[in-house]
Amino acid sequence: MTENHNPHPEVHDGVDENAIAQYLLAEPGFFERHAELLTRVQLASPNGGRTISLQERQAEALREKIALLERRLMEMVRYGNENMLIADKLQRWARQLFLAHRPIDLPAVMVSELQAQFGVPQVALKAWEVASVYAGEPFAQGVSDDVKSLAASLAAPYCGVNTGFDAVQWLPAPQEAASLALLPLRKPGASQGAFGLLILASPDSHRYEAGMATDFLERISEIASAALSRLRDED
Repeated sequence: MTENHNPHPEVHDGVDENAIAQYLLAEPGFFERHAELLTRVQLASPNGGRTISLQERQAEALREKIALLERRLMEMVRYGNENMLIADKLQRWARQLFLAHRPIDLPAVMVSELQAQFGVPQVALKAWEVASVYAGEPFAQGVSDDVKSLAASLAAPYCGVNTGFDAVQWLPAPQEAASLALLPLRKPGASQGAFGLLILASPDSHRYEAGMATDFLERISEIASAALSRLRDED
């Protein structure tokens, strides 16, 4: 003799379960008229093999929802605190740029403060199309046409592994750069072209990953571009 072990039969002993469900949804007063059923209905607890009443099952479901909301709230608080710390670092970095009185000092201050404020192991910066008075400075030398084309092609900061970009050679220890962030520098308000490139590098291959959010990197690129525009000829 074979028994039917279907755990969720839609029709059982001639009773249509869907019809019952639709009736209960259409008649919210049913359980008010038959309140004793709420205490008599027994369900399996999701936290063990024991049976519990419908009210107890609802209470457990409510506790689970509250616990889930608490976890999400704690994640939001943690992310908010992390973003606040990054914003504070960004402000301190920008303040140091404002305190640089001579335009010629800006590249060095920008690089050193990025390392100090954000703990970036290696930072490098090059600028081109600078005023003639700065054309002989180290930060304006050694930029290939390929690097200029790369910078111009970046619509947003690039984050990912070091695949052998020419610009990596600007770093003090290029062989230690496992992951990179490449930030194009553009005239404020421009969406195309570039007059410089800022490189952040780390020996950690996961620090700058493809697909990571680049909001703060974009802010760094914008601030750096605005500050370094002092190195260019007046347009």
